[in-house]
Amino acid sequence: MRATWRGLPAAQHDVGWEPGLAVPAADGSPLRTDHYFPRTEGDFPTLLVRSPYGRGLPWSPMYGMLFAEQGFHVVLQSCRGTGGSGGRFDLWRNEAADGRAAVSWLREQPWFTGTLGTVGPSYLGYVQWALALDPPPELKAMVVQVGLHDPYALFHADGALRLENALTVGVGMTYQHRGMVPFVRAALRLQRRLREITTARPLRGAHVPALGEVPWLDDVMTHPDAGDPYWDGASLGEAAERLSVPTGLITGWHDALADQTFEQYARLRRAGCETSLLVGPWTHTSALQQGWPEVFSQSLAWLRAHLCDDPADLRPAPVRVHVGGDGDGTWRDLDDWPPAPGMTTAWFPAADRHLARDDTRRTPGESAPLRTFRYDPADPTPSLGGPLLSRGAGPRDNKALEARDDVVTFTSAPLTVPVDVLGPVSARLRISTDTGYADVFARLCDVDAQGRSLNLCDGLIPLRTAGQAPAEVTVPMSSTAHRFAAGHRIRLQISGGAHPRFARNPGTGEPRAEATGLTPVRITLHEGSALVLPRAA
Repeated sequence: MRATWRGLPAAQHDVGWEPGLAVPAADGSPLRTDHYFPRTEGDFPTLLVRSPYGRGLPWSPMYGMLFAEQGFHVVLQSCRGTGGSGGRFDLWRNEAADGRAAVSWLREQPWFTGTLGTVGPSYLGYVQWALALDPPPELKAMVVQVGLHDPYALFHADGALRLENALTVGVGMTYQHRGMVPFVRAALRLQRRLREITTARPLRGAHVPALGEVPWLDDVMTHPDAGDPYWDGASLGEAAERLSVPTGLITGWHDALADQTFEQYARLRRAGCETSLLVGPWTHTSALQQGWPEVFSQSLAWLRAHLCDDPADLRPAPVRVHVGGDGDGTWRDLDDWPPAPGMTTAWFPAADRHLARDDTRRTPGESAPLRTFRYDPADPTPSLGGPLLSRGAGPRDNKALEARDDVVTFTSAPLTVPVDVLGPVSARLRISTDTGYADVFARLCDVDAQGRSLNLCDGLIPLRTAGQAPAEVTVPMSSTAHRFAAGHRIRLQISGGAHPRFARNPGTGEPRAEATGLTPVRITLHEGSALVLPRAA
């Protein structure tokens, strides 16, 4: 680790290890648990890390070893039904009870001082929110890294299936806890058969030849309605609404769970809970790879401050964001996020494909068509980069994608001065279709002097229109912190999908996971549409 990640702090203690402890779950099932501890006399706080991905690589070195050598007991536990633990794994229904059972076991350990923290990424963040629903009195700090709290939002965007992420989660949940070799083999099988799986009609069950039976995967794919009873109790957003445990949040601009992190940050702030936010130039996975030295050091500082009464390494401001653009970008400390809520600037697309800050070209009282394009689900607009869980995530040059007939772009003139964009981005669109069924995908790009078009943030919504009159819709496009340099151009990209990141809209009104028919649609963007960018304070 120290050869891979420069800048990790020096070890303060030698580390001991008790592997394979059996800790009873809420139903009595034995949960396999490893205990890492400093080989030094004295009292140390405890970190609880619960994972469905096994307890070996990378969790053992990154969480067990690294935190123990900094002066923490680390209890690394496999969730029910994973990593040798008894019982049956469920995506969300057991974590609150099993987390409380783990704390009950801790109270019986002679080395437990009564000072407890939690830390971990992704689903390891979900189990932290589950414990925070009814936090035990010993819980003094949490660090949720690229964390999950709402499974529905992981798998769906207002009813549009996040197909590639669902399949990636299926591989991780099914195979990673079995060891690296089975996990890598399954990931490679998915990669080889991705097109076959994602173009199958119907989608239900198409993953079985590559992944085997994953019953919950079909379940999440075939329940696209957030109000379906299937999702009852899945979201743990409410945990942040009344929490008083100091909570550090970490995400990346291209993290598939970034919006969930921003939601929890806002809830914690409204609740008056002490919180911090770190947002780096990372994807979901690169935050734990290239970003690990920064992620680890900031996590360690938060835990030391609240578990060891040592605030020496805390940042001076609660929010730190990486502002992209201008070379490698810069870090900026802020008092809050977003820094200037409600302050926005509208950029208006025109028929000549320009994007301007004024709307003088529009005819008052009219809504003339700006651009019409045809989306064919039999040849769906491909996805490129963005907030994925897979290795294809992040910024990419969109030039080839934007050359397709089913992608339209509106681009500003070269900027004469830099433009800073910090906060949530959206597209306010007036759309009509000829069939009534469509998706609208909107993306913000930075176009440099060489013509490279790099994606910053985006979003997709399903659209149901009636008649010829345009419907007015807002496409949330997540958030960004970026400086458009002088000489660069701002671009709004619009299409009818991004496949296989999102399951294609069949155009028939059928549920996406069940659809067998495909119908093309003509999508028209009308005057009065706008790209809405936040203004920096």
